[in-house]
Order: sequence, then C-alpha cells, then structure tokens
Amino acid sequence: MPQILVTGQAAIHFNGSQPTILQSLEQQQQDVSYQCREGYCGACRCKLIAGQIQYLHEPLAFVRHGEFLPCCSIPVTDIEIEIP
Repeated sequence: MPQILVTGQAAIHFNGSQPTILQSLEQQQQDVSYQCREGYCGACRCKLIAGQIQYLHEPLAFVRHGEFLPCCSIPVTDIEIEIP
C-alpha cells in the first residue's frame, strides 16, 4: 500500500478505495484545484518530488518534467508531492 506524502503534512495511505490520487487527497481534505478530472485541462497539476506514478490513461494536458496530474494517476511506489 503506497503512501502519499504531501510536503509539510502527514502521509496518506493509498489503499485503492479511491480510484485516483486526486480522490485520495480529497478524501483527506487536501485542497487541490481541479476542473475536468480526466487529464484534459491540467488544473490539478502537482509537483512529483519523489517516487513513481502511473497514469490510468495518458493525459491530454501538457505536463512538464517533474509534474503529474493526480486526477488520472495512481502511485506505483511511495510518493512525495507538492500541491501548488
């Protein structure tokens, strides 16, 4: 069960009960901007500091190196992220 560590906050366990990282963050009352929830707009873009994620489907929004979209991804390993 991978952990999601939000910089400066407690770790969140990703147990698969929520289908995406975004939904796991929301379940723990983390404030994350979003719009489409499908990887089209890029509004939920976060910085991936450490670890690996996997996209459930390839996002259409532009994603820079070191960033990811939590709306359409799951953690493969423990990850550390920064929410803008």
